[in-house]
Amino acid sequence: MFQEAIKLALQAIRRNAFRSFLTVLGIVIGVGAVIAMVTIGRGTTAKVTADLAKLGSNLLFVRPGQATMGLGRARTEAKAFNERDVAALRGQLYGVRAIAPVAGQSLTSVFGAENWRTNVTGTDDSYFTTQDWGLKEGREFFDSELRAGRAVCVIGETVRRELFGGLDPIGQNIRLKTVSCEVIGLLEQRGQSSFGTDQDDIILIPIRTFQRRIAGNTDVATIFVSAQDGVETSKVQADIERLMRERRKIAPGEEDDFYVRDMRQVVETMTGTTTLLTGLLGSVAAVSLFVGGIGIMNIMLVSVTERTREIGIRLAIGALERQVLIQFLVEAVVLSLFGGLVGILLGLTLAAVAARGLQIPFVFDAWIVVVAFLFSALVGVVFGYVPARRAARMDPIEALRHE
Repeated sequence: MFQEAIKLALQAIRRNAFRSFLTVLGIVIGVGAVIAMVTIGRGTTAKVTADLAKLGSNLLFVRPGQATMGLGRARTEAKAFNERDVAALRGQLYGVRAIAPVAGQSLTSVFGAENWRTNVTGTDDSYFTTQDWGLKEGREFFDSELRAGRAVCVIGETVRRELFGGLDPIGQNIRLKTVSCEVIGLLEQRGQSSFGTDQDDIILIPIRTFQRRIAGNTDVATIFVSAQDGVETSKVQADIERLMRERRKIAPGEEDDFYVRDMRQVVETMTGTTTLLTGLLGSVAAVSLFVGGIGIMNIMLVSVTERTREIGIRLAIGALERQVLIQFLVEAVVLSLFGGLVGILLGLTLAAVAARGLQIPFVFDAWIVVVAFLFSALVGVVFGYVPARRAARMDPIEALRHE
């Protein structure tokens, strides 16, 4: 009986192929939009998480002032850190891998006839550890170079490409302001971050060189702290806050004039935001599934009206109400499932194209595909039941009189 119902449903669909296509269009768009939005959203979340992970393992950063937004803008009137603050953290903090001082400016770098404006960062070898950033070529700074403030530098891939083209940069000299700086290393390529910044557009120099010959002060703008594996970053954060309050002589009850950010908290906030937006976009797209279901119910009601005499004949020659109900219900479900299958293919295709264009990973989730398919079947059952019941409860005599 069920096979016969499917056969009759397919025949009815073929008789009105164009109308059937228009009927399932709402389901196609709804399922496709849901799958595309959720897949793109999960790809975005994966990219944000991966990019933030590149900023360092178990990373915290300390800055003067009070954070106002995002990763942190600070009030400029707060007293800057110095090398003694860095030394105190290194001497009194436990459970940390590395602590790196950082100060930076945007400067024009010059090599021969080429010049490029980039971010010049003063730091030391601990920076490579806190950022989990290795070298593609060359070497890190020697201790003697850090102590003496020698003019040596490590450059990013973007700087290499813009200044040197196809030349080997190692051993070459570039100019930063009036400082002639020898290139001793090339950083591994990282690409663009989720915040739209080019991570490879950077030059690292010893922090004493930066302070004495470029900045003209002893300020440290940021201190990066990388906790050891297995150590709770919340404990390290509490220790940093306690120690910095002591050093900056902040009385109990007074507000801190510095702030500490845990990258795990930033990751959780960012992924939570992208997940929320993904759910919101998916919910909006799901509305079109509801609209598609109404379209199926409308067309099935029309179909019942058009086929009243056919239904009357079937009932008159002995067909049961249940058989008529199943026939029209199966027809609605077949339409809905066909729309669901086409929608799944459309959604995955759109998501793959968008992922490539947006340069985010394509995250295939079999669960959302299964849910979308089952939901399309549910739409067929729910919105097809009313027309099917109406057909099954027809009076055969009245149906046969219908013109």
